[in-house]
Amino acid sequence: MGNPRFVLTAEHLTKKVTSLEGALTILDDVSLKIGRGETAAIVGPSGAGKSTLLALLAGLDDPTSGKVWLNDIELSALDEDGRAAVRNREVGFIFQSFHLLPSLTALENVLLPLELAGETSADAKARQALTEVGLEHRLRHYPRQLSGGEKQRVAIARAFVTGPSLLFADEPTGNLDNTTGARILSLLFSLNARNRTTLVIVTHDLEAARRCDRMLEIANGRLTNPDAALAVLTPPDSDDAP
Repeated sequence: MGNPRFVLTAEHLTKKVTSLEGALTILDDVSLKIGRGETAAIVGPSGAGKSTLLALLAGLDDPTSGKVWLNDIELSALDEDGRAAVRNREVGFIFQSFHLLPSLTALENVLLPLELAGETSADAKARQALTEVGLEHRLRHYPRQLSGGEKQRVAIARAFVTGPSLLFADEPTGNLDNTTGARILSLLFSLNARNRTTLVIVTHDLEAARRCDRMLEIANGRLTNPDAALAVLTPPDSDDAP
């Protein structure tokens, strides 16, 4: 079962789909634990199952078998509405393609999750989040008026603004050039440390992965280093912390 010392626990996750060739196993018996405040990278070749694993961990998809706990809540036992409610409270997302709403300004994109949560000081919090990523001069700009790096900064501000306990980043530098990508990663890790958020990042970038506490390697739907997936660091705010 879930343990409150861990933000994320997965047990024996398997995902199968039906294809013209028959049943296809995308993810095969994956178990892992992520402690509070940890940073973990999921790495592996294209088609290995990395994004499928992230979707299952985030409750965006249902496993064929296995269980997932976010904090002490079993996501895999909830329906879609229940999982969405937990995600809105606990989880932030950063995607390769930014996922900004084109009809909203930078400020409005960051405001959206706060307004959905009924936050009373939403405007001030959104402005502060954009200031922290260096975009205080771009509040009224629409996504089409922003560079790729600026779009990802807006996405990072939106992900952190609700104070999530867990942040998922799926190839966050995949659409950026090397220089911009390096700056975005530095910003992401800096904000993550400052907010003591738990970070799970899917990446092809080994330099980014090496900045994490652990690397979880996946190939053909299976973890190739299962011991590392369960070797959780001592959480900084565990029960025995002073």
